[in-house]
Amino acid sequence: MKTGFISRRVFLQSSRAAAAGLVLSPAIIGRAQAATLKLKCSSSLPNDPKYANGRVYYDNLVKSLKANGLGEQIDVTFFPDNQLGQEIDVINSVKLGVIDLMLSGSSISANLVPLVGTFDLGYLFSSFPQQTKAFEAGAAKPIEDALLKGGNIRIIAWAYNFGSRSVLAKKAVKGPEDLTGLKIRTLPNPVITECLRLMGAAATPLAFGEIYTALQAGVLDGLEHDPPTILASKFYETSKHYALTQHNFSPLAIYFSDATFKRMDPKLREGFLDAANKAAADTRAHGLEMEKEALRNLVDKGVTIVECDKDAFRKRVLPQTDNFIKARPEAKPVVDIIRSTQA
Repeated sequence: MKTGFISRRVFLQSSRAAAAGLVLSPAIIGRAQAATLKLKCSSSLPNDPKYANGRVYYDNLVKSLKANGLGEQIDVTFFPDNQLGQEIDVINSVKLGVIDLMLSGSSISANLVPLVGTFDLGYLFSSFPQQTKAFEAGAAKPIEDALLKGGNIRIIAWAYNFGSRSVLAKKAVKGPEDLTGLKIRTLPNPVITECLRLMGAAATPLAFGEIYTALQAGVLDGLEHDPPTILASKFYETSKHYALTQHNFSPLAIYFSDATFKRMDPKLREGFLDAANKAAADTRAHGLEMEKEALRNLVDKGVTIVECDKDAFRKRVLPQTDNFIKARPEAKPVVDIIRSTQA
């Protein structure tokens, strides 16, 4: 056994430090009680502060937390680009409370609670402003309640994906006949996959992180996504024709673990939720501008913007909503509110 020799000087220094510790102990305890709450926030998109909705929302959230005086009390760490895993794994980690926040479209949570898939139905929304009005009229509440009950996940705010989802392909798509047989990547979500199938594509579900290499290798002929994501992820390097099908106006959900919500100090919770909603409003405004800008930049990158026959696609997809309601009657009130809401 190794033994160290303690000098009188060291002993006296140690004694003084211990005494100081006793005097300061109430302050130390106070600081421990006010320890910073650390949260992990995940996004599958790149760390792009302009075109990636996850990073934009995160920046707005940090700004809003500081404005609410919570900058020192809540520390949110951002993990972009699938750093915490593929989206299907992350949403399950949010359910379990392993990850606190996730920024993603509504589509991914439909794998946990199928009713969420209502928002993925083809051509259900006509624009993002119309979507916001429908949510304010009550269309979002049943979805939020179902996800909390069935997935232990709260949606604490809604924002926009930065543009409607359209089809980027290696050839021009002007109508359903041009889409027939093309292997188009869709989210690993049955409703969006069915929408693209009805539009005529060979719909191919695939994790986001695998898209680029699949396009490079010819496993895919294209994908469906919004313009800023295509720009930020450089998918334009593999496919040069962007058909404005605008088949889906996918909302961006701010997923929050119910386990984290419950362990959060109630004094912090109100300010945090307020900051989350302010950040969503700022992100919505930013997203509307970025869709236009991203389309212009895609043209500069050599992408041809294709005006297609949206009515032809819409007629093909129309039966999807009726069939969804037959399978899940609880979706009907949600669909009725959305259809009755004008932009």
